Amino acid sequence: MANNEKDKKTQERLVSIASEWYGQMMDGRVPTITLPTRTKANIEFNESSEVWEYGDKGTTRTANTAKGALHILKMAYVVGFLKQQLIESRSSTLREMYYISEGWKRAKFAAQDESNMLIEDLEIVTELSREAFHLRPEEDGASIYGPLRLREQTKRGNRDIHCQEDVGEAGYPIPSNVENIEFLDHDASFVIATETGGMYARLMENGFDEAHNAILLHLKGQPARSTRRMLRRMNYELGIPVVVFTDGDPWSYRIFASIAYGSIKAAHMSDILVTPSAQFIGVQPSDISDYNLPSDKLTEGDIAALKAELTDPRFDTDYWRKQIKLQLDMGLKSEQQAFASRGLDFVTDEYLPSRLSEMGIL
Repeated sequence: MANNEKDKKTQERLVSIASEWYGQMMDGRVPTITLPTRTKANIEFNESSEVWEYGDKGTTRTANTAKGALHILKMAYVVGFLKQQLIESRSSTLREMYYISEGWKRAKFAAQDESNMLIEDLEIVTELSREAFHLRPEEDGASIYGPLRLREQTKRGNRDIHCQEDVGEAGYPIPSNVENIEFLDHDASFVIATETGGMYARLMENGFDEAHNAILLHLKGQPARSTRRMLRRMNYELGIPVVVFTDGDPWSYRIFASIAYGSIKAAHMSDILVTPSAQFIGVQPSDISDYNLPSDKLTEGDIAALKAELTDPRFDTDYWRKQIKLQLDMGLKSEQQAFASRGLDFVTDEYLPSRLSEMGIL
């Protein structure tokens, strides 16, 4: 579908929200809108798509109350802003839209979290992504390095890029809209997504990509949507297995969960962001004792987060229950770079090949 056709469809879906309110008022009814409740109590596993999605629980906003009326007013302003942006073929960041609302009087946002949440509401209602609204995140995307050739559509035309031969040590930066990327060919056996820049650099310096035909991907902490979309596309379209290598703490397990199970916040986008077959390669709590890794004591926040994960349906598997309970018993956590205590080559020459063999990747 051509970009102008996509933009036209997006405009129609946005305007249909306002049209629905208009129809309600013409019928003598108070304008309302119903949205799913975004909590872990309202996510369900879809057996066919193998992703976690929102369930049937919903919250209705109505103009019967001052709070509800203000929410609908703000949504109407955003719909108008996005429609005009699409007509003019322009784009903006989430941060810019927040500041633009300063001129909307009563409809201005109190904080950016509020405007971000409203954009997510519109994604749910329209069944479109924020990229379709021409909205970009503020943060930089992740980067990849490995045997993958792709074609990126840019404002200056198409660029063919090999993600080893045509990039520097930082790798190929993933753009905010990965739908503008066409995969040309690859020689990759798997993708290894790493949480930290230090481990990304270690794998690159030690030639892990060449030794195992691996695509290295730096998650940069909690992965952006574009990163998760890129992982899913490489897995689904190219058939490349994905493994996720993070620190050994509850927050890092949530990084993995956002890739393999989907995040609660973006459950409405699970069908395009989640890679259900992605596997967790470490750091596992059991690795701390098995490899005598340097570690730190769990904080009260860590303990609370681990206990919360035990009640999270996404972590309700034998593997995660065993590992999380083990970590709570040990009271310890460890980082990826802790493997350096056994030598700079240990992680690439011994730990990862061993784990990848266990998983059937190598």
